[in-house]
Amino acid sequence: MTDILRKHFQRLRSGAPFWSLRVTDESREHLAVRQDTIEPPRLSTDRGAMLVAITDGGYGYCATSDLTPAGLQAALDRATGWADATRTASVHRYDPREMPAPKGERLAAAAASPSLSRSELYDLLADECRNARIDPRIVERYAALELRRVDQLYLTNTGGDVRQQFVYTVPYAHVTANEGAETQSRTFLDARQGGFERLADSGFAGCGARLAGEALQILTAPNCPSGRMDLLLMPDQMMLQIHESIGHPLELDRILGDERNYAGTSFVTRDMFGTYQYGSKLLNVTFDPTISDEVASYDFDDDGSAAEKVWLIREGVLQRPLGGRISQARAAMAGTANSRACSWNRAPIDRMVNLNIEPGSHALDEMIGSVKRGVLMRSNVSWSIDDSRNKFQFGCEWGELIEDGRLKGVVKNPNYRGVSADFWRSLAMVGNRDTFEVHGTLFCGKGEPNQVIHVGHAAPACLFREVEVFGGQDE
Repeated sequence: MTDILRKHFQRLRSGAPFWSLRVTDESREHLAVRQDTIEPPRLSTDRGAMLVAITDGGYGYCATSDLTPAGLQAALDRATGWADATRTASVHRYDPREMPAPKGERLAAAAASPSLSRSELYDLLADECRNARIDPRIVERYAALELRRVDQLYLTNTGGDVRQQFVYTVPYAHVTANEGAETQSRTFLDARQGGFERLADSGFAGCGARLAGEALQILTAPNCPSGRMDLLLMPDQMMLQIHESIGHPLELDRILGDERNYAGTSFVTRDMFGTYQYGSKLLNVTFDPTISDEVASYDFDDDGSAAEKVWLIREGVLQRPLGGRISQARAAMAGTANSRACSWNRAPIDRMVNLNIEPGSHALDEMIGSVKRGVLMRSNVSWSIDDSRNKFQFGCEWGELIEDGRLKGVVKNPNYRGVSADFWRSLAMVGNRDTFEVHGTLFCGKGEPNQVIHVGHAAPACLFREVEVFGGQDE
């Protein structure tokens, strides 16, 4: 199919100085077991192309599912028409000479273990679902696998030719316990790239019984205390903290006002970069596409820009925004290779990528030992943040009280709130490589029309001082 599309592309003609083709071929399979009952599999395939034309000043695009030469030419003609029509009407004056002609290939690695049949996969899910049935108070048991494969081809009339493949095997489970008016849940999600070989090291095996036991512990635990105290966030909760209070605020198109109508703006302004103290000197944040199994690792973004590790925040000081090539030109700022589209029928926009906090030097025991009074939290359950991505409030599934440098037991309904910059400036200890974990989300929404995309976040455990913490009894 790839060679055929290359031949089709060579036959295309346009009056624009630059045009490109991005073809995406995606297959998905979702398998699940709920309450020991197999749910029907959900299967889907999706294939199509986006044609882009750039003239001196104008930009146009058109998507099509007709991959014949005639279908592609019709889409390119329409994209060229839009490019001509926007020559004098665009916010940014596009220059076809600035468009890259990338060349590269990123093929999915061969699986280290043999493929598993659908029956074998259902057996894995059924085992975890069944093993979670440890107590009559367990009222909900669910285990699932998301299997996804993406093959993408990007070609330009200037000689660009990039092929990239992505494979995802994402296990998920949740268990809910109930007693009277009290209900508590524990969840498991391991969102990374890779094939079936990843299941062995994902922690999925045995998660059913573990989640059930933890849900029962939370069910009978006291409420989280309230007040200003230290907060130790584990990597699976750091994922959302990074996502909401660093990732979204640093999106350059949002800073330029593009999300104002839909999902809000940002408290970050262009003049902050290079000087603004976003966090304490221990805060080091990177876009890192080199972690191969993180969900947003790639060699080129959807506009053909080569991806490389970039420091966004260094020793607490804001360095760069998350802005792709077009936003960089609009703002006259350096950014990152993060123009991404969720599908063939969406135009690339500035999206979060592998946004990570670099490891520090502290062991987990050392961080716990430094806390006079505080709470350890993991696994997000609720979130709220204002439309400038500044004030936030998050709730977690799991909490453990820390007193005099020791863990004192589980607490339920742990929550915390703060303001982004003040919160990150309270960062007092960053965990070492032993505490570092790779996580991610498959459901980051942005843009009009909406685009839901996957984002990677890796982080160590992090300790914050004097954070406003509160329990479920508070309004």
